[in-house]
Amino acid sequence: MNDLNLSIDFVKNMKRQILASRYVVARIANAESLKLYFNIGKTLDEQFEKQKWGDKALDMISASLQLELPGLRGFSGSNLKKMRLFYQAWKGDDGIVSSVSNQIENDYNPISSTVSNQMLEPHCEKSVVPGHRYFFSVSFSHHFEILLKVKDKNSRWYYINQVVLQMWSVRQLRTELNNQSHLQEGIIPNNFEKTMTEALSNKAMRVFKDQYLLDFVNVEDVDEEIDERMLEQEIVQNIKKFLMSLGSDFTFIGNQYRLVVNEDEYFIDLLFFHRSLQSLVAFELKKGKFKPEYVGKMNFYLSALDDLIKQEHENPSIGIILCKEKDNKKVEYSFRDFNKPMGVSVFKTSETLPAKYKKALPDAETLKKLLD
Repeated sequence: MNDLNLSIDFVKNMKRQILASRYVVARIANAESLKLYFNIGKTLDEQFEKQKWGDKALDMISASLQLELPGLRGFSGSNLKKMRLFYQAWKGDDGIVSSVSNQIENDYNPISSTVSNQMLEPHCEKSVVPGHRYFFSVSFSHHFEILLKVKDKNSRWYYINQVVLQMWSVRQLRTELNNQSHLQEGIIPNNFEKTMTEALSNKAMRVFKDQYLLDFVNVEDVDEEIDERMLEQEIVQNIKKFLMSLGSDFTFIGNQYRLVVNEDEYFIDLLFFHRSLQSLVAFELKKGKFKPEYVGKMNFYLSALDDLIKQEHENPSIGIILCKEKDNKKVEYSFRDFNKPMGVSVFKTSETLPAKYKKALPDAETLKKLLD
C-alpha cells in the first residue's frame, strides 16, 4: 500500500510539473508575440514616415510575406495596421520599450523535483519594469480592444490589470469597456464598511459597480410596475449577457425566488451566488428613481435569506437595488440605521437607436401612417 501511495504521489507531481510547464510556455509565447508585434509596428511606422507610404502598402507587404513564408497566418494587411497602432499607442512608455528591447531570460528548468510559486508569475518578470508586469500576460486581441475604446493611459492600465486578475475573455472585456467599468469601480453607494469585515468590504467594493450597461434590454416607458416585470423578463432571457455585465464569479440561482416566512410568500426579483465573496446576492429591480422605502424591503429579504437559505460556511447575504436613477445622499440616509450589507446601482438600456439607424428608418408618425 505504501508503494502504491508513493506511485500516486509521483504521478501527481509529474502532472503538476507538466501543467505548470504548459502554463509557462503559453506565457512565454504570448510575451514573445507581443514583442514581435511591437517591433514590427515600430518598423512599419518608421518606414511609413520615411517613405510616405499609403494604406495600400500594408496589403503589398502582407502579400510579399506570404510569398516568402507560404502559409503564414496573422500578418494580413489589417493585422499589420493593428501592429502599427499597437506600437504608436505604447512607444512613449519607457517601461514597455525597455521590456521589449530585453531578451527573456529562459532560466526555467521543467525537469525539476518541485514547482515553485514563482512559476505562476509571468515568466518575463525579470525583463519587465515594475508596474508593467501584466502587460505581457494579456493577449494581442485584448490589447487591441482596449486601444480601440480607451484613450487615457491610466484607464488602459486598469483594463490590462483586470483582464489578468479577473481572467476576462475578449467578450467579457468588450462588455466592461462598453460599461466604462474604469469609471464605476469602488463608487457604488453602500454600507459595506459598517456591515462587513474589512477584507470582505474591500472585496465587495471591487465586485459591485455604480452603473451597469444592459444594452440587451429595450423597454418603453410605460407603467412602472409593468416595466419592472418586463425588465426582469429581458434580463432572464439574456441571463448570459447579464452575468457578463455583472462580472466574474456570479452564478444565477433564479428569478422570483420564493421565500416563505410564517406561511406568507415573498419573492426576490433575481438571486445569485458570488463564489469569491461566498455570499448570496439579491437584486431588486426598480424601473424608476430610488426610494428610501426600498431599503427596508431589501433588509427584510436579506434577513430571511441569512436565516432560512444561507449555509453556515457562507458570508452574510448582500442586496443590490438596481434602479434607473438615484440620489446618493438619499441612499446614504436610507442605509444609516440598517445592519445588512446593501448597495444601490443604476442601469442604462438601449432605449434609443444610434443616429445611423435612425436615418435609415421612418419616424414614429410616418411609420404609424404606413401601418394604417
